[in-house]
Amino acid sequence: MTAIERRTLGNTNVEVTRLGLGGAGLGDLTERLAEDQAQQILQAAWDGGIRYYDTSPFYGSGKSEHRMGHFLRQQPRDEFVISTKVGRIFRAAGTSAVRAPRDGTTSFVGALPFELHFDYSYDGIMRSFEDSLQRLSLPSIDLLLIHDLDFWHHKTEPLVTAYLAQMATSGWRALDELRRSGAIKGVGAGINQVGMIPRFLDLVDLDFFLIALTYNLLDQGSLAEELPRCAETGLGIVGGAVFASGILASGPVAGASFNYAPASDEMLEKTRRIEAICQQHDTPLAAAAMQFPLAHPLVGAIIPGAIRPEHVQSNLQLLNHPIPAQLWADLKAADLLPADAPTPA
Repeated sequence: MTAIERRTLGNTNVEVTRLGLGGAGLGDLTERLAEDQAQQILQAAWDGGIRYYDTSPFYGSGKSEHRMGHFLRQQPRDEFVISTKVGRIFRAAGTSAVRAPRDGTTSFVGALPFELHFDYSYDGIMRSFEDSLQRLSLPSIDLLLIHDLDFWHHKTEPLVTAYLAQMATSGWRALDELRRSGAIKGVGAGINQVGMIPRFLDLVDLDFFLIALTYNLLDQGSLAEELPRCAETGLGIVGGAVFASGILASGPVAGASFNYAPASDEMLEKTRRIEAICQQHDTPLAAAAMQFPLAHPLVGAIIPGAIRPEHVQSNLQLLNHPIPAQLWADLKAADLLPADAPTPA
């Protein structure tokens, strides 16, 4: 096992390995995993020195939490950090719960038979936290994130505004109580779109954000205005979807996915141009994709997922692949990165 650098995450006292493991794939996001395969993925991550694990009740309607917890409860509790999310409550299918639409964004092919509804209230947050503890079979959770409170899932301004108000006037009290009591060590929010970070910062006292789609090698939408606002109060960033949901791992091939949808011709062409510069410097596209967000001083960790143990092993190698500084200079000269984007030394 090679030790992975640890970084303090934002306004918490939590140190995370700069490479973590995202749990969406363990919830059968794109394909059904056998149980032993899921455990092999987690074992590969542990053997590789990864000690930060992120999951959510949303991932497979609880399946990811069950799988991750089964593995982690057998490890020394003081050796790893785990984050999960709040904002959804699950009930057995067929109960009185109102089934939330899968909304055309993300569905899980092997989800457990539970129906969800969104709930950002005090009772909803506490219920979600207790449910996650039980699914994880762990005595504690380190970090909680407000999940998917944005237009990606809620679509309309009235609904987003209503849920923000519910979170700020009710649910936040639960999160603040959990943090003040020491039950959790930090509170964050998961962000999918530009425009939501300022709205959260104007409402509540967060410690970090998990930016899923707006800060990676293809899209730096958060760089100009939102990340500077985070820096003003010392908030940290976890980088999610560093491969932009697929295309930065697969390359610009037919059927490549960008932001959980088929990549447009424009995005395929941009990826081809980035990949060509990477090839000039003997650098895999995926290595550049992984290392780019980590260069920003606010980013504590990235959390790519995996559906094979080999994916974890490959990510560990890509994290340490040497990349010449000239590659980043060439990307900026070609207007493929902003001139002020932080890049690895």
